[in-house]
Amino acid sequence: MEFVIVTGMSGSGKSTAVNVLEDIGYYCVDNMPPELMVKFAEICGQSEGKIEKVAFVADVRGGDLFLKLRDAITDIRSMGVKVKILYLDCSDDAIIRRYKETRRKHPLDEVSYGNIRTAISTEREMLTTIKDRVDYYIDTTNSSTAEFKERMYSIFLGEGVSAMRVDVRSFGFKYGVMNDADLTFDVRCLPNPFYVAELKTKTGLNKEVADYVMKFGEARELLKKLCDLIDFLMPLYEKEGKAQLVIAFGCTGGKHRSVTFAQELAKHLTDMGRTIRVTHRDIDKK
Repeated sequence: MEFVIVTGMSGSGKSTAVNVLEDIGYYCVDNMPPELMVKFAEICGQSEGKIEKVAFVADVRGGDLFLKLRDAITDIRSMGVKVKILYLDCSDDAIIRRYKETRRKHPLDEVSYGNIRTAISTEREMLTTIKDRVDYYIDTTNSSTAEFKERMYSIFLGEGVSAMRVDVRSFGFKYGVMNDADLTFDVRCLPNPFYVAELKTKTGLNKEVADYVMKFGEARELLKKLCDLIDFLMPLYEKEGKAQLVIAFGCTGGKHRSVTFAQELAKHLTDMGRTIRVTHRDIDKK
């Protein structure tokens, strides 16, 4: 198992960090008392590999319980669990500005009698017990959200690895459009295998159908142009921090042309090193 403890200054971006970790497959828990983390580690150990990557957010919201975080980490590591600590920091002025923008109270607002600078100073003092043990340190003072996410991806996935999940789907317009698609392409302009007797009952997953669809020059040219377009767009989406991209192909019934194009694009993206999930919504409908 692998545990990540996300901690650091309030207002430094812990919520964004946990969203990134969740996107890349971590089971995330916010504000769990350190002693319960140990119990959770025991439960994960009994789950027979069902939960392998966990991220906890632990900070001063836990009050005095937070001070037991170091002991909890030691106990978890004694179970043979790999534990990494991610510490997020930010300048005082940036934290004050962010709290003014969100109009939320600092977790130590009560003990600091509403003085946010006192709250920040108190929090920094409380965090000294863990700051000297961190594995990863990120200062988000001057980082945009997209830059911060990119830094997170590079730490937990490796440099140059895309965290954006790509779903390639096919559907039939006669059953309704795919409303959650980011990019939808209509391939009803191509010759339809439905009108070829020996292909009518087959789908784009059959080689005979795929060969028929792609034997036409306009189909091959359309696929090339679409691949070029998507290759151009994907880095732009990644730069903006998009976690999921849904690309949909539609034809009349969702069995032949759309399936073929979804499969062809998935092969192209896989060859480019992308991790792809392919689904055909209407392929089994009569």
